[in-house]
Amino acid sequence: MTIDGKTEVYGVVGYPIKHSLSPVFQNFAFQHFYVNAVYVPFEVRPENFETALRGLKALNIKGVNVTLPYKEKALELADYVDPHARSIGAVNTLKFTDEGVYAYNTDWIGFLKAVKKLVPEIRDLKTLVLGAGGSSRAVVYALKVEGARVFLWNRTKDKAIRLCEEFGCTVVNRPEEVLDDVSLLVNTTSSGLRDEDPPLFDYRLLRPDISVMDIIYRETPLLRTAKECGCKWQDGLDMLLYQGIESFKIWTGLEVPYQVVRDAVASYLL
Repeated sequence: MTIDGKTEVYGVVGYPIKHSLSPVFQNFAFQHFYVNAVYVPFEVRPENFETALRGLKALNIKGVNVTLPYKEKALELADYVDPHARSIGAVNTLKFTDEGVYAYNTDWIGFLKAVKKLVPEIRDLKTLVLGAGGSSRAVVYALKVEGARVFLWNRTKDKAIRLCEEFGCTVVNRPEEVLDDVSLLVNTTSSGLRDEDPPLFDYRLLRPDISVMDIIYRETPLLRTAKECGCKWQDGLDMLLYQGIESFKIWTGLEVPYQVVRDAVASYLL
């Protein structure tokens, strides 16, 4: 990669962000199409996020992904919001133009493409979603668009109630209440980023016929137990790649093949 005065800059904003795989495959995508651009991580503390966003535009940064904990805040600061992102109430992709900041949500598309590899038919599927943050909003939106029946649990019940009022899903007091009824469980919380994180419930209660997806792109304790219980399971890597492909298309108009970005990450992780 050669960086010169014409190199365009993209990136990902979050806190923390050092673990992100997005720079790995996004830079590979630019190289694949011979685009003179670079994608870098921007670790921004919460108290500096609004200032950082204005600074990115002032520095002529072309676009960024937005991750935890800023997906809902970024929507408030955008000038123009895509209808899907507006319905979801959270964004993960920003495009900076002379006219202003355009906001999109590609998480819901990435989730749908990924989860359909695990569960091809979603209509009427009883699903338990853990968490009620920005990623959860995209997941619940996608599931409802496809006609799933969604149960939602969150540590802070009030936040779960508000989300369910928006999307027409059902709040549960404890995940165990519906484990015997659901066919798909999706973890959208950050629990599992570290092995020492406390479990969200007793994972040993998982039935072999429940499919389990964790949007964290590593083998979390939840997924490890799901595998031990004989469940079909999937981590969040495919969701990350598919949403990244959509973001890349928004910024450049180019659609990078899935296998290109998958191979880039595979080579990096070797």
